[in-house]
Amino acid sequence: MNFHLKVWRQKNSQSEGKIVDYEARNIPEECSFLEMLDIVNEDLLSKGEDPIAFDHDCREGICGSCSLTIDGIPHGPSETTTCQLYMRKFKEGDTIYIEPFRAGAFPLLRDLSVNRAAFDRIQQAGGFVTAHVGAAQDGNSILVPKTQADRAMEAAACIGCGACAAACPNASAMLFVGAKVTHLASLPQGQPERDRRVLAMVRKMDEEGFGNCSNYLECEAVCPAEIPALVIGHLNSDYTAALVKESL
Repeated sequence: MNFHLKVWRQKNSQSEGKIVDYEARNIPEECSFLEMLDIVNEDLLSKGEDPIAFDHDCREGICGSCSLTIDGIPHGPSETTTCQLYMRKFKEGDTIYIEPFRAGAFPLLRDLSVNRAAFDRIQQAGGFVTAHVGAAQDGNSILVPKTQADRAMEAAACIGCGACAAACPNASAMLFVGAKVTHLASLPQGQPERDRRVLAMVRKMDEEGFGNCSNYLECEAVCPAEIPALVIGHLNSDYTAALVKESL
């Protein structure tokens, strides 16, 4: 398969970026999108040109570091991460636009690579649970109703890739923060720090420069872990309750 690529190239955050045209030739349809970029980079290196910089790690759809915007959609036209997007999703001769995640809180490093450390700092603000949960064999020592366990597991599926913020017109991180807050707030082990956690994470989210949620639901549409927007409602509810308690 052959494709025409329009790739965002930018040496660093201070330099001016631009779209550069490349040809991707003889690409097997079973290639993943990142493998296709590897082939293009090999061709560039053989010509003595700088390869296209992009983030990746596990290439198994687990870590979420493959943060690319493809044809205007974070992670591209699929319900997966970029590394699990295969070239058979495209047609022979397609023109494909490839850009980095666009969000003010994700500063660009080079080409298609952005710094998503803001998500790490939000999680760090939330801290750890102090409840003693023991080792793996102690998993059933604290009983959790199935409905609460299901809600916690659903929220815990968030991989923190940042697609939600990149897709949101406001660059909001509410889906991500909502997932992290809902995960622990649904479990008895997360109750001691529940109020402190939600206040700290929301305030850190605002400090990092993420926007507010306007219920566009673009975040839910692009989330590779299929986190439901309901977690935003849970976040708002917990945050409001914690604010009231804090003011008393």
